[in-house]
Amino acid sequence: MKKTKLEKVEFGDNPDEIYYFLVDLEVSPDGLDLSSLRLSDPRNFDETLRNHGCLMMFTGDEINELISRNQVDPDRMHESLVELALQEGVLKKS
Repeated sequence: MKKTKLEKVEFGDNPDEIYYFLVDLEVSPDGLDLSSLRLSDPRNFDETLRNHGCLMMFTGDEINELISRNQVDPDRMHESLVELALQEGVLKKS
C-alpha cells in the first residue's frame, strides 16, 4: 500500500462526475499529473493513464456499487482498493 496512492478527482457533485484513481507511486511518485492528462489524446486515454501509473480507475457510481457489495470499505477506501487490486491480480504481494 505504501507504493500506491488513492486520488479523487471531482468534475462536479454527481457520482458519475467523481473519479477515483489508484496510482503506482513507483511510476508517478507525485501522483497523476492532471495537466498532462488533459493534453492527451482521448482515443488513447486508457494507455495514457497506464503510462502515468494508474492501476485502477473508478467512477463514484462504481465505488458506490462496490461499497454496497461490501467489496470496498468507505472508511478504509485506499486500503480496500489495494486489497481489491490484489484480489484481481492488478497488484502482486511483495
